[in-house]
Amino acid sequence: MPVKIRLQRHGKKGKPFYWIVAADARSKRDGKYLEKLGIYNPNNNPATIELDIDGAVQWLQNGAQPTDTARAILSYKGAMLKKHLAGGVAKGALTEEQAQAKFDAWLEEKNAKVQAKTDGLSKAEADARTKALDAEKAINEARIAAATPEVVEEEVAEETTASNEEE
Repeated sequence: MPVKIRLQRHGKKGKPFYWIVAADARSKRDGKYLEKLGIYNPNNNPATIELDIDGAVQWLQNGAQPTDTARAILSYKGAMLKKHLAGGVAKGALTEEQAQAKFDAWLEEKNAKVQAKTDGLSKAEADARTKALDAEKAINEARIAAATPEVVEEEVAEETTASNEEE
């Protein structure tokens, strides 16, 4: 039975949410699957991905073929690297501890990059909020300044008419 690791769509129209599953290649896109490996939510920035890396590596070692998108997700989360390192351990090029150390170092670096992106996005959002607030303050001040001279002119006009009536 040919097995594929692919995405199974859930969610509503315009708001996709995916399960990452190992399924028979002949089954429907949203049909029966063998094992749920994780979730993928592209609606967030950065996208939310939760993946059972060990389960995905097990399926890959047993011959499951990921689709293009699933391969990108597996690579992003490190499942493809872990499979590669497991192949090195099987050949005797690495020990299990060395492979785990390399994977942990890669994972730390990846998490640092994701955290930097998240921090940059939150900083950009905060900057945009402060700029919008400053622009709103400027507009309000301009409105107040535009409204004030009319009131002053009306008061001056009333005073001059009142002084003319007194004379």
